Amino acid sequence: MTVLVALPVLLPLAAAGLSLALGRFADLQRFLGLLVLGAIIVDAAVLLHVSDQSGPIVLQMGDWPAPFGITLIADRLSALLLVVSSVVTFAVLIYSIGQRITDYGRERSSTTFHPMYLMLCAGVSLAYLTGDLFNLFVAFEIMLSSSYVLITRRTTASRVRAGMTYTIVSLASSLLFITMIALVYASTGTVNLADLGTKVAELPHGLQVALALLVVIVFGVKAAMVPLHFWLPDSYPTAPAPVTAVFAGLLTKVGIYALIRTQTLVFSHAESWDLMLGIALITMIVGALGALAQNDLNRLLSFLLVSHIGYMLFGLGVYDVIGLTGVILYVVHHITVQATLFLVSGLITRHSGTVALTRMGGMAKATPLIAVLFALPALSLAGIPPFSGFVAKLALLQAGVGSGSVTGYAVTAGAVLTSLLSLYAMARVWTRAFWGQVKAPAPDPDPTDELVVGTASSNRPMLAATGVLVAASLVIALVAGPLGEIAGRAAGDLMHGETYRTAVLGGGSGG
Repeated sequence: MTVLVALPVLLPLAAAGLSLALGRFADLQRFLGLLVLGAIIVDAAVLLHVSDQSGPIVLQMGDWPAPFGITLIADRLSALLLVVSSVVTFAVLIYSIGQRITDYGRERSSTTFHPMYLMLCAGVSLAYLTGDLFNLFVAFEIMLSSSYVLITRRTTASRVRAGMTYTIVSLASSLLFITMIALVYASTGTVNLADLGTKVAELPHGLQVALALLVVIVFGVKAAMVPLHFWLPDSYPTAPAPVTAVFAGLLTKVGIYALIRTQTLVFSHAESWDLMLGIALITMIVGALGALAQNDLNRLLSFLLVSHIGYMLFGLGVYDVIGLTGVILYVVHHITVQATLFLVSGLITRHSGTVALTRMGGMAKATPLIAVLFALPALSLAGIPPFSGFVAKLALLQAGVGSGSVTGYAVTAGAVLTSLLSLYAMARVWTRAFWGQVKAPAPDPDPTDELVVGTASSNRPMLAATGVLVAASLVIALVAGPLGEIAGRAAGDLMHGETYRTAVLGGGSGG
């Protein structure tokens, strides 16, 4: 069973190399990518079932015992996020394959996209499953290197600028990250997360606070937390829709996951965390107001992405089982819905030829299916019942009200206000893009780049992949009861880290 923990990392890494060798055989590349990601979905589902029933599954690489060796561990939280992320990456790959066939024909292969996409998936899996800080750093570097290639394929000047912003900020964050690891190791003599949980508690209080704040800054950049969010709205909107969708759906959530894992397992808080609650409120409001100021559809969605990161920080700031349950539910919901909205944005752009809302119109008449595919995740993002966004927000609001602190009440009110602003932003998109008279598609402003727009065409795989993610968000709402129970048990594990520590340090299986 322990070998299943390594497969989500090893399979895409091996497949990336094989895909590169198969660069001249387009159909084989596509089949390989879908086969590997489909296998990871099955593997992740098994890991979730076993970890929920029997506890964390631990693999000590090379049979070196923790904390000296490399540990991979699948517990309820990591396995749940791995399942959701694998479904999203699988659907986005189908969309990407359909888009490329439509634009360039079935026989034209890509020597870079499939290998880099699989590398990105491996980095995401490693981030969820690793049991130490250094390999968490390695996971982020894998994601950075592959994402830079994906964001700058068939480069134009504007995309080079966006790619450089993304890369420079990511490299600065990586320098802080490796510095933080060095300081942690110098202070404790270990980077194993389970071992750090006891070693950090023995440090002087001031040093604990300094290290905790450094961790917040490092992962705050990765998660696009205000005021460390400035890179995201300039970077994501320039990439093709499949790339933007997987970035928006996964990369910031990996930052949130790392923040949750370290702030519960390594550092601890006796009560609600007022600093994080304040950051959550600012993030929610600034992101929502930024979205309302946008005429570019992708930038609007990017600012809403920033805003809704605040909800996840809100649950972490409350710092109890209910709050962390809300965070987990919100991450699951947001991975699916945000990726869906960026895929729909790609469909809209292909038909309208533009991302400017003022130049769109009448798409509900021209393309009613795309209108439905937009409306459902938009309502979920705004938190309208009975969609998945409502279920996740309800848990967070209950946690905020139950916190009993003035700060908790203030952030709860801010969360309600942000939901209304999100609904207004989605209504703006709907009225400008889907209502009114049908407008002719604008011509493609740059036919030489990777983005092909204004074609008024999208094939069945693109629509089907988007529909799968819409259906996934509906399923999340339908199974809110069982999912909430799993999230509650995962939150209990986070609040009481002994289960994780015992699994890693007290007899985890070798491999």
